Amino acid sequence: MVVLSVPAEVTVILLDLEGTTTPIAFVKDILFPYIKENVKEYLQTHWEEEECQQDVNLLRKQAEEDSHLDGAVPIPAASGNGADDLQQMIQAVVDNVCWQMSLDRKTMALKQLQGHMWRAAFKAGSMKAEFFEDVVPAVRKWREAGMKVYIYSSGSVEAQKLLFGHSTEGDILELVDGHFDTKIGHKVESESYRKIASSIGCSTNNILFLTDVTREASAAEEADVHVAVVVRPGNAGLTDDEKTYFSLITSFSELYLPSST
Repeated sequence: MVVLSVPAEVTVILLDLEGTTTPIAFVKDILFPYIKENVKEYLQTHWEEEECQQDVNLLRKQAEEDSHLDGAVPIPAASGNGADDLQQMIQAVVDNVCWQMSLDRKTMALKQLQGHMWRAAFKAGSMKAEFFEDVVPAVRKWREAGMKVYIYSSGSVEAQKLLFGHSTEGDILELVDGHFDTKIGHKVESESYRKIASSIGCSTNNILFLTDVTREASAAEEADVHVAVVVRPGNAGLTDDEKTYFSLITSFSELYLPSST
């Protein structure tokens, strides 16, 4: 087993989710298809609720901003013409959501609706988050050794908490000290990692960031964060240069924590 020794100054482990703690297949084959398959029914059920209306208004604003894009799907405002009008509007929202998802967009409007739909599914027990089997035992061990563990994902903080609160391992939210999403900045920008360190109250070189995406690893490294690239089944392949340059692990159990003195 490859062992990667964690530098002594590291006190915080920052984790990416998709492809690092959680199989990409769970996100691509379960989470996202769930939205496409259920968005129409969800909108019809929750349409009158204030939260749903806020989600739709945000999507409508996004659609206005996107109007110059090829294939963009507009969402009309309500004209008050009864049931037909409502069904047309719901269909427009469905088409807009599917269009955004087909382009793998990560707009706040789309993420907010997705988060609310996943919350309903997780709370109803119709979905449980999957984690690689080495994740939970390793995180428990790190915390026992006095490490702090944070999550940094492009998925919203709310969606992250749902995954940890409703997993195949039960509610494991207590294992995480805090969550960051792209509100703090994009994961391929080094400034985001400086902001995270400042928010946690540590130096960037006190952080070890684990991710499967080399562009994120490079951005973190530019900010003087320690990084290791996680190689998991289903992840994008790495180039020979990337394999040579980055420290690689295939399981969290390969991280060796020098005993704290």
